[in-house]
Amino acid sequence: MSNPEQLIADFEARMAESQRKADRMVSEIEAVSVSERSKDGQIGVRVDHAGNLVGLEIGPSVRDKPDLAGEILRTVKSAQSKLAGAVRAGVTDPVGPEVMNQLVSRLEQAFPPPEPEGFAPPPRDDGDRFVPEEERQLPAVPKPPRAPRPSSDDGHDDDYFGDGDYLR
Repeated sequence: MSNPEQLIADFEARMAESQRKADRMVSEIEAVSVSERSKDGQIGVRVDHAGNLVGLEIGPSVRDKPDLAGEILRTVKSAQSKLAGAVRAGVTDPVGPEVMNQLVSRLEQAFPPPEPEGFAPPPRDDGDRFVPEEERQLPAVPKPPRAPRPSSDDGHDDDYFGDGDYLR
């Protein structure tokens, strides 16, 4: 039979080693960043391990470009789509392969590859618009409800319980 103190000490040692590996893995993941340049090289971006834009360089020849914002976004999406591979390459000793596979899978789902150049998104449905392009026709105002029927004057109307005396 094993010594209970030794079992506890072994368990605590394994937990401490797992914690060290997890802390090292978090540090390595947080150190990951991806840099990307636009096709013409005039726009440079850098995203951190979570896909956040942390660096942006804009060359002088594209500052007045009409589609500057779109080009920046395409470059950011391209950098974000490379995060999964960068995390896989940047983590030297993962806690476990299933943890790494799950992390990479989530990054691939969150940051899919950008659409090819010249790709046109499907047309939007009118119901998807947040701000209408033109005023829509308002529905017709409903008619007010009909006034209640006047009670009869002879006291023998249809309102049998109206006088409060219903136990005759």
